[in-house]
Amino acid sequence: MKILQFAVLCVLLFSSCARNPVTGKKELSLMSESQELALGKESDPAIIAQFGLYNNPTMQDFINQKGKEMAAISHRPNLPYEFKILDSPVVNAFAVPGGYVYFTRGIMCHFNNEAEFAGVLGHEIGHITAKHGARQQRDQLLGQILLIGGLIVSKDLRNFADVAQQGLGLLFLKFSRDHETESDKLGVDYSTKIGYDARQMAGFFKTLKKLGGEDGRIPTFLSTHPDPGDRYNNVNNLAAEAQKTLDPATLKTNRNNYLRMIDGLIYGEDPKQGYVENNVFYHPELKFQYSVPATWKTINSPTQVQMAPADGKALMVMDLAEGSDLNSAKNKVIQDNQLSVLESANVTVNGLSAIALLSDVVPPQQQGQQQQGQPLKVLTYLILYNNLIYKFHGLSTTADFNNYFNQFQSTMKSFKPLTDQAKINKQPTLIKIVESKRNASLQQILSEFNMPTAKHNELAILNGMELNSIVESGTLVKVLGGQF
Repeated sequence: MKILQFAVLCVLLFSSCARNPVTGKKELSLMSESQELALGKESDPAIIAQFGLYNNPTMQDFINQKGKEMAAISHRPNLPYEFKILDSPVVNAFAVPGGYVYFTRGIMCHFNNEAEFAGVLGHEIGHITAKHGARQQRDQLLGQILLIGGLIVSKDLRNFADVAQQGLGLLFLKFSRDHETESDKLGVDYSTKIGYDARQMAGFFKTLKKLGGEDGRIPTFLSTHPDPGDRYNNVNNLAAEAQKTLDPATLKTNRNNYLRMIDGLIYGEDPKQGYVENNVFYHPELKFQYSVPATWKTINSPTQVQMAPADGKALMVMDLAEGSDLNSAKNKVIQDNQLSVLESANVTVNGLSAIALLSDVVPPQQQGQQQQGQPLKVLTYLILYNNLIYKFHGLSTTADFNNYFNQFQSTMKSFKPLTDQAKINKQPTLIKIVESKRNASLQQILSEFNMPTAKHNELAILNGMELNSIVESGTLVKVLGGQF
């Protein structure tokens, strides 16, 4: 009872009633505007470290221009908004309090006109202006963890220090049905106010619906409530209401402008950052390779590679270790992860000097913390190559560890230099914009541009069309260039 009274007292002392900028109603606020700004500023470096920024000045200028134009007519025009494109193939857009809005290059690939982009931009700005993130407790806000691309592991494994400290808990906020509906309405209102046809925003929900079952690129954008198919109807109705006093013919779509802008955009994984092919991970720039267990999912980011089986009961992590030599790196790993070393050995891995460790992770209560989760065991390999020390962890609960030990060790001992020039020189797949030469179905046009039949359904989604859709002569269409 005393704990409950203290919690209530804290809320009364540190929260206040404020008027919501969108609804105009007074509501209990657990976060001031200055705290929102601080949270956004704190989160932004971790998000950028997680994915990196996509370097395309033309696209960056575009989102800055549209973002500032929309922010100026929003309910909170005085926030210091920032708009960024993340170097990720995942189809996503999200915002954090304080005015930070992010689009992945994956979602930029799937827009087919400026109006679709504007609707999503308005939706994300709406989450900020309506203070949706600020309505959540700070700890809850920072605790929303999604491992990109659908990699799922248990909470026990995610709490391992070398996972948590690398910024892998990317901030993808999950909002309520009411919040999503409110942001849908704001997306329609804001995009309409800057002259775009919000019906195109509704159309983008069809693309999201079709992407829902595509392995490796599951869209998390707007993925909470309700179903994207329902939102198509709702947003269409909102758009009709917003356009009641307008001439729809005067509202912009700007399809060709947008498609020409994304010509050459990287689609899917960028090989230079590392890629998996036939159960082998290759890194062309750092020139190393290692095997990945068959059926395990691999998620690559600029700071770390994660690998996990479908059951989520194990996790392998590869990144760079700190230290001037193997022994100092070993001591740093033990200290940072609170390891109780059971075995330690100097070994070689394909001719490279290495250290192998088998350890228990010290239970939290022994660190003066409250007990959380199950005890973990971890196999660690530190491998010296080209003056860098590569660090592998394979971890699972103590009860499950032996089931995965052989897979951990097999992957770590397979690390070796990459010398195959075909793997080193692998090029990315690019969005290529072409013009149809005649009236024909999308499928016929894709065949005329030598797109493999196996890619036709994927390309139909990418173009926001059906394969039997009739495409008029002169229409711009997305196909794929480079290696695919």
